[in-house]
Amino acid sequence: MEKIEIRGVVFDSVSMAEATKRCKDWLTEPDRTTPAVIHTPNAEIVQLCIEQPEIRRLVNSADLIVPDGSGVILASKILGKPLKKGKVAGVELSERIVELCAELGLGVFILGGRPGVPEAAADRLREKYPGLIISGVRNGYFDDDADVIDEINRSGAAFLIVCLGVPKQEKWIAAHKRELRVKLPGGFGGSVDIFAGTAKRAPKIFIKLGLEWFYRLCREPKRIGRMMKLPKFVFGTIAVRLRGGHKSAK
Repeated sequence: MEKIEIRGVVFDSVSMAEATKRCKDWLTEPDRTTPAVIHTPNAEIVQLCIEQPEIRRLVNSADLIVPDGSGVILASKILGKPLKKGKVAGVELSERIVELCAELGLGVFILGGRPGVPEAAADRLREKYPGLIISGVRNGYFDDDADVIDEINRSGAAFLIVCLGVPKQEKWIAAHKRELRVKLPGGFGGSVDIFAGTAKRAPKIFIKLGLEWFYRLCREPKRIGRMMKLPKFVFGTIAVRLRGGHKSAK
């Protein structure tokens, strides 16, 4: 499948259906011994990758990298390398994989969130997808990585939802990929809160207009510091285009 570099991050140009199909192939591959990693960078994360090359390296090492956000899609157009198939929201992709696991009889492990949140997410997902196997849950407050990895491996889960926040989740997956015996781990940020009902996605009209970030900012003004990465990313991308190039790390 086509890959497109946006400011140093190499995205897979795939639709939601194509991304889901690729994940299904990995989940059902009988001889797979190495996990296939998913990352879903938005504009804030790409800006972080620009500022911290080590994070960019970790993100680019994933097997599937999809654009989660209108800012990345806009940047691709500004640079003349449009991601024509649009954004693939991480929360939607992770839920589609959960649905696949329910259909295939495969287990899901949820890692991350505040105490009680992954349990609530598991309950709501089981209610929504009858037959879903939640192999285990663990909140994001832990010190012993080895203990967590052992719990995940003993659970027999195929899909690992990692919601530790950026860049902790990217670092954690990269550090322990070879130890994990799951087929499909992915960094999905705040998805656990959406699944648990402790946070809400923007109304569809905001999502359609590419203003989900604005809705979240209105609901959580304290996010303003993080959100400043978005205009910095967009204006930086315009500057790159005006200089007549596509410079990945500037």
